[in-house]
Amino acid sequence: GEHLRICPQGYTCCTSEMEENFANKSRSEFEAMMKETSRSVQTTLTAQHRNFDSYFQDLLNKSEKALYDAFPSMYGELYTQNMKVFKDLYSELRRYYRGSNINLEEALNEFWTHLLERLFKLMNPQYHITDEYLDCMVKHAEQHKPFGEVPRDLKVKATRAFIAARSYAQGFLVGSDVVKKVSQVPLSHECTRAIMKLTYCPHCRGMSSVKPCNNYCLNVVKGCLANQADLNTEWKYLMDSLIIVSDRIDGPYNVDTVIGTIHMRIAEAISNLQESKDSITAKVFQGCGNPKISTKGSSIEDKKRRGKVMLEAKSSAQALEMLVLDAKGNLTALKTYWITLPSSLCSKKVMASSTVDDKCWNGMTKGSYLPEVMGDGLANQINNPEVEVDITKPDMTIRQQIMQLKIMTNRLGNANIGNDVDFQDTSDDMSGSGSGDSCPEDVCGKRLSKSPSTKQPETHAIPKQSGQGISGASSSSLPSALLLLLSGAFIATQHLWR
Repeated sequence: GEHLRICPQGYTCCTSEMEENFANKSRSEFEAMMKETSRSVQTTLTAQHRNFDSYFQDLLNKSEKALYDAFPSMYGELYTQNMKVFKDLYSELRRYYRGSNINLEEALNEFWTHLLERLFKLMNPQYHITDEYLDCMVKHAEQHKPFGEVPRDLKVKATRAFIAARSYAQGFLVGSDVVKKVSQVPLSHECTRAIMKLTYCPHCRGMSSVKPCNNYCLNVVKGCLANQADLNTEWKYLMDSLIIVSDRIDGPYNVDTVIGTIHMRIAEAISNLQESKDSITAKVFQGCGNPKISTKGSSIEDKKRRGKVMLEAKSSAQALEMLVLDAKGNLTALKTYWITLPSSLCSKKVMASSTVDDKCWNGMTKGSYLPEVMGDGLANQINNPEVEVDITKPDMTIRQQIMQLKIMTNRLGNANIGNDVDFQDTSDDMSGSGSGDSCPEDVCGKRLSKSPSTKQPETHAIPKQSGQGISGASSSSLPSALLLLLSGAFIATQHLWR
C-alpha cells in the first residue's frame, strides 16, 4: 500500500485509481447527504411561510370582499363614487405586507384624508368645493375627529399587526435561504480526505462491513462542518424571535381580529361621519368660509344609506391558533439544527458504530478510538486529530449568512415591540445593512423605543418572495467592505485567543 495517499499504507485491496475514485465518491455522497438534510429544513420553513402567508392573504381578501359586497347597499353613491379609495387602501396594505418600501402610517392617513374629501363633497353637493377649499376643510375637520376614534385606533392596531405579520413571514424565508446557501458551501480538500478515510478506507483493508467508530465519525464531521456550527447562536436567536413574534400575532397584535375586521372599522368610521355631518360642516364653513353654490348640485341624502346592513367578521381564530402552535413546534425542533448535525449525520447517514468497543473502524484498523471528541465550531477545531482546520480563515459565505440571521433577528425584535423596519428589495441599488446586533426579545425590547411607529424605518435587504419558492437575498447584498471588516475583526480575535 505504499502507493496510497489517503488510506493507511499497509496491505491493501485498492489501487491508486480506486483510492481516487473512492475519494470522489465519498465527497459527492457527503455533499448529497448535507443537501438532503438541508432540504428537509428548507421544506419545513417554506411550508410554515406558505401556510401563514395563505392564511394572512385570505384574511385580507375576505375583508375586502365583505366591503365590496355590503357597502353598495349600505351607502349607495357614497361607496360607488369612492370605490377607488377603498381599492387603493387594500392594494397598499398588500404591497406593504409583500415587502414594498411603504410607510404604513402615511398610507392609512392618506386613506382617511382622501375618504373625508370625497365624502364631504358628496354630502354637500349643493356647493362648488375646490381643491383649495378641501385642503382647508381637512385641516379644520381633522381636529374635530369626523370619523371618531376609528382612524387612530385602527392605525395603532393595524400597523402593529402588519409589521409583525410581514416580519414573521419573511423570517421563515430568510431562515430557509440561509440553510440553502450554507448547504452549497463546498468541502475543503482536507475534509474530502478525512471523509474518504472515514468511509472507504475500511474497504481497502478488506473490512467493508466494519462501521466507523462513532467518536471518530464525530471528529471528522465536526471538523468538516466547523464553520456551519458557528451559525448556531444566531440561528437560535432567529428561531426564538420567530416564536416570540408568533405569540404577538396570536395575542396582542392578533391578526385575525385586526385584519379580518378592517371593513367593519371603515363602516363604523363612515357612520360616525354621517352622524356628525351637520356639526362638522358648520365648523368647516366657520373656519374656511362658505363655498359657492353649485349649479349642478343635487342631493343624495336619500341614497347615502339604504337600510342598515349587518357586517360580520367570520373569525378564524382557531385556525390561527393551530398555525402558531404548529410553527412553534417546528421552530423549537430546529433550534439546535447546526450543532446536532454531526451526530445526526453519523448516526443516520454514515451509520457509525453505536457502541464504544474495539470492533469499529478507527481510521487505521479495527479497534478502539481513543482521542476525545472536539467541541462545536471553528475555534474548537485547533487540535482536531482527524481534519486539519485553519481556524484563522472562516468561510466568508457562512459569515455572510450569519450576518443575514442577525439582520432578520433585529427586524423581528423591532416587530415584537411594534416598530417598523423597511424591507428594501435586493433588486434596488441600495444594499442591505444591519446593526449586526442580534439579541433575544428580552434584550432587544429594553434597548429599542417602546413607541410603535412606522416613521423613518431602517432599511435591510430581504429575499424576494415568490409563492412557494425560495428566492433569497444574494449574499452580495451585504457591503463587501463591511464583510471584510467583520472578517478581519473575527480573525484578529481568534488569533489573540490562541
